[in-house]
Amino acid sequence: MVENPLFVALVAVITSILASSGFWAFVQRKDGNRKAQSKLLTGLTHEMIVYLSVDYIKRGSVTKEEYDNLIEKLYKPYLELGGNGLAEKVVQQVGTLPIINNEEKK
Repeated sequence: MVENPLFVALVAVITSILASSGFWAFVQRKDGNRKAQSKLLTGLTHEMIVYLSVDYIKRGSVTKEEYDNLIEKLYKPYLELGGNGLAEKVVQQVGTLPIINNEEKK
């Protein structure tokens, strides 16, 4: 077997840490924080998508840059974070708007 006392001590320390309830409580708390942050980020992104989309719909047009940013920077990451598609309706409506140049924005 392994006769190196440093290795044996290292294995004992690692085993003790993994077996401790405090370690697992820490891991679960971190996981809970990540879930809460993900929900918060998803909610904020949803609100931003709806806000921008409604603004474009009221204006009756969207620039290519605005549309690309809405889809690539907000909507796709929103879906990847687990967004349930509630913003899909307004994003689809924005997709039907005429594309204008920046100079044409009202």
